[in-house]
Amino acid sequence: MALGGLLVAVLCLAIKVVAWLVSGSGALLSDALETVLNVLAAAGALAAVHIASQPPDEQHPYGHGKAEYLWAVMEGTLISLTALGIAWGALHEALHLEAPAAPWRGALINALAVVLTLLWLCFLNRAGKRQKSAALLAEAAHLKSDVWASGALLLGVALIPVTHWLWLDPLLSAAVALNTLWTGGKMIQESCNSLMDESPRPEVVNAVRQAIQAHGTEALSAHNLRMRHGGSQLFIELHLVVPGPMSVTRAHSICDRIENAIQHSVGPSSIWIHVEPDTAMAKGAAARVRSGELPINPRTTAKAPQG
Repeated sequence: MALGGLLVAVLCLAIKVVAWLVSGSGALLSDALETVLNVLAAAGALAAVHIASQPPDEQHPYGHGKAEYLWAVMEGTLISLTALGIAWGALHEALHLEAPAAPWRGALINALAVVLTLLWLCFLNRAGKRQKSAALLAEAAHLKSDVWASGALLLGVALIPVTHWLWLDPLLSAAVALNTLWTGGKMIQESCNSLMDESPRPEVVNAVRQAIQAHGTEALSAHNLRMRHGGSQLFIELHLVVPGPMSVTRAHSICDRIENAIQHSVGPSSIWIHVEPDTAMAKGAAARVRSGELPINPRTTAKAPQG
C-alpha cells in the first residue's frame, strides 16, 4: 500500500512538472514543488509502516508502532520547510510579474494529477482507519489538503487570462504556502501528542470501560485504568479488585473474559490486568478515588471503614 502511494506520488509529480513547463505559471510550479514533498512523504511512510509492523523484540518489548509517529513528525517538519520555500518563490514572483504562457492548457494537465490524488487519498483514508495506522492517516490528511489547494489553484490559474490579474499567480502561490504550513503544523502537533502517550479518543475509552463493567462480573471494581496507542496497537492497563477468597484460577478466567470483550470492542490490544483482593480496598480507597474507580458489582463491593 505504501509502495502504491510512492508510485502515485511520482506519477503526479511528473504530470505537474509537465503542466508547469507548458504553462509557465509560478503557481503551478509551487504545486509541483509541494508534490516533491509527497514523493518524499510516500517513501518515508513506506519505511515507517515496514518498521512499525515488526514484532516486539528484546530491545523493543512494546513493539515498533511509534515509528509511524516519528516519521509523521519528520514529515510535518518537511512540509513546513517546503511551505517556507513556496512562500519565498511567491514573493519573488510578486516582485517580477509575468503572464503565464498557456494557463488553461497547464491547468487542464494539472487537473489529471488532482483527480489521481483524490482517488488515492480516498483509498488511503479508508485503509488507515481500518488498520489504525498513524502513518497512512497522516499521509491521507496531507493529500487531502493538497487536493483542496490544487483545486483552488487550478481555478485561479484558469481565471488569469480572463481577468488579466497578473498578481493572481503569486497570490495563489502564497495561498498554497499557507495551506502547506498549516498542514505541517497540525501533523506535528498530533504526532507529538501520540508520542507523549495521549489517551485514545473518548469513544474508545468509553467502549473499554463498558466492556470491563459488562464482562467483569464476579469482580468488584476496577481502577487505575490507563490507555495509550503505539501505532495501530492499543495498550491498556487496569487494576481489578476481586473477593479475597476467590481462587487464582477463577480470577484469571474473569481477566480472560474482560480481555476478549475489550478486543472484540476496540480491536487488537495489549492488555495488562493487575488483580488485587478486596482486603486491600480500605488501604487504597483514597488513591482509587483519585485514579477513577470503576464499579463492576456494586451490590458486593466492600466499603472502606469510616473514620
